[in-house]
Amino acid sequence: MGANNGKYGSEGKGSSSISSDVSSSTDHTPTKALKNVATSEDSDLSMRTLSTPSPALICPPSLHGFQNGRGSSTSSSSITGETVAIVHSPPPTRLTHPLIRLASKHQKEQLSIDRLPDQCIIQVFSYLPTNQLCRCARVCRRWYNMAWDPRLWRTIRLSGETINVDRALKVLTRRLCQDTPNVCLMLETVIVSGCRRLTDRGLYIIAQCCPELRRLEVSNCYNISNEAIFDVVSLCPNLEHLDVSGCSKVTCISLTREASIKLSPMHGKQISIRYLDMTDCFVLEDEGLHIIAAHCTQLTHLYMRRCIRITDEGLRYLMIYCASIKELSVSDCRFVSDFGMREIAKLESRLRYLSIAHCGRITDVGIRYIAKYCSKLRYLNARGCEGITDHGVEYLAKNCTKLKSLDIGKCPLVSDIGLEFLALNCFNLKRLSLKSCESITGQGLQIVAANCFDLQMLNVQDCEVSVEALRFVKRHCKRCIIEHTNPAFF
Repeated sequence: MGANNGKYGSEGKGSSSISSDVSSSTDHTPTKALKNVATSEDSDLSMRTLSTPSPALICPPSLHGFQNGRGSSTSSSSITGETVAIVHSPPPTRLTHPLIRLASKHQKEQLSIDRLPDQCIIQVFSYLPTNQLCRCARVCRRWYNMAWDPRLWRTIRLSGETINVDRALKVLTRRLCQDTPNVCLMLETVIVSGCRRLTDRGLYIIAQCCPELRRLEVSNCYNISNEAIFDVVSLCPNLEHLDVSGCSKVTCISLTREASIKLSPMHGKQISIRYLDMTDCFVLEDEGLHIIAAHCTQLTHLYMRRCIRITDEGLRYLMIYCASIKELSVSDCRFVSDFGMREIAKLESRLRYLSIAHCGRITDVGIRYIAKYCSKLRYLNARGCEGITDHGVEYLAKNCTKLKSLDIGKCPLVSDIGLEFLALNCFNLKRLSLKSCESITGQGLQIVAANCFDLQMLNVQDCEVSVEALRFVKRHCKRCIIEHTNPAFF
């Protein structure tokens, strides 16, 4: 496995591909560098054969031809323009190249990084992403040992549209499974959001090797399908956090390969997912939501923004199985109406966060259901629900008195009367958005500012509000950030 011995020993030839690097890995400890390093290829080959595979270095395409600052014509000509995971041998303990002069003892003592204890360096390493951590493992033997400390490998975080994620995950999991063959017990979190080259094969590697996985984020990886999600949820029983937003091929999450088969009591198993983000999963339908609800009964956070095929019927299925939901988003689900709000209201006091932005079929009737039964609601986003009037805001203010954040922007029927009800009942209000509310004036804002002293954010963009009213708000709510479009106020 010749990779980086040019700096520490004889000049390496450079690996031609990932397969040759992985195949040359053994479990032996690297031997001491030979004294006569000028003996070309024989000594270099022996170093490669007797070395332990070092960390998988995730290299960008521009760095393929360079290793430790030196050009490698062999690797640059054999590796294509893609980003790959390369396995390197750990650096030897001594610098033996005849052209490299060892630093004097006085110079070594001045190197502050060498004085730091291992625990401090490991703490610094804990803030590095995966690719940077792999680079640090190539510096010296001491850093190599610290970089592979199990405490640093509870999380793998990769990013980039060009990175070959499947290959990177294969190399990393193979290295992490050296102590416990075929099983990586320390890895709990995998974040590969935005890695568009990730496929079902990469997720299958994670599912096979990481039974203790608790968090998986694969947002905007549009090659992921239901088959890969099935592998993960069936082989990782402790998975609690799953983000598949932007994965347009994902239509359901279940413990059965056949999406049409419902979970029956004979299975005796449930998916332990509590957090599920399916934003922009455009093909998700009511039937798929029914399957998800039947298998993921422990859900507490569910986000379905822009799942445009979801209707009130899907929400009815959801409330049958998932009675513990605290946060729910159905923004831009245009088929959700007041009947869907009646189903959501069955969550009662457990619901704390609700987003129904741009659901044009929701009116004061739906808001009244939520206000009557969900008294502990803290956050409500109803932007663009043009059927909401002052009556809906009145129901909300009188029943949800602990409301902290409210967005009723682009609701043209809400006026100063609704703001007065908010000011007299919701004293803990911290964030209020009234963007493009044509009926709002400075009088309503003054009432809010005089009663809600903890207001921290106020959005009155595209509202006919005077400069005097904005100054009044600033005097009474000193920590409030005002977003406005009035050029005379600054």
